[in-house]
Amino acid sequence: MELIDLGKGNSLINSFVAQMRDKKIQKDSMRFRTNLHRLGQIFAYEISKTLDYSAKDVQTPLGTANMNLQDSKIVVATILRAGLPLHDGILSYFDNAENAFIAAYRKYDAAEKFHVNTEYCTCPDLNGKVLILADTMLATGSSLLLGYERLLADGGEPSYTHLVCPIASVYAVEALKKGLPKNTPLWTAAIDEELTSHSYIVPGLGDAGDLAYGGKL
Repeated sequence: MELIDLGKGNSLINSFVAQMRDKKIQKDSMRFRTNLHRLGQIFAYEISKTLDYSAKDVQTPLGTANMNLQDSKIVVATILRAGLPLHDGILSYFDNAENAFIAAYRKYDAAEKFHVNTEYCTCPDLNGKVLILADTMLATGSSLLLGYERLLADGGEPSYTHLVCPIASVYAVEALKKGLPKNTPLWTAAIDEELTSHSYIVPGLGDAGDLAYGGKL
């Protein structure tokens, strides 16, 4: 697996991540969602540089312009619910992309240990298409790995897969390296060193789903 950390460079992506982390600023749910949307657009733009292009004629009112335009068929997939603003940002750059959604959540037992459930998945045909699988936080990597496996089981074999996770843990990165094909890039904006005993990223930013959409029972 190839790791692409956009946060290592000097760009506005770090400002957006900083606002998402800040415990005062992140109380504004709309701003939190907006920053996730912005990150989705940045990742989409960077991913667009890796796609297939060919020369096409575009007729203008005054003549013909020959331009290199994208040929790749895109499917944007997201793990609900925290990934929705990120998904929307990616989709705003890939106008004609198809969409897939996976419901993955932690299920705790009496000993406070958890496993990840993936009860719901809606997916188009993936065969020969470029899959962009997005999730806001990558703590253990379990949700993303299970989501990826479910998408392939339901939709077929994509020609290429990009993973988009703004904040990841070192632990999850290592898990994905073992569980995914070597030519699968992981696009991120921050990699945090610590993971708590309850598998929360430190410093992280908290519960992205709650911050974006409010608490849950």
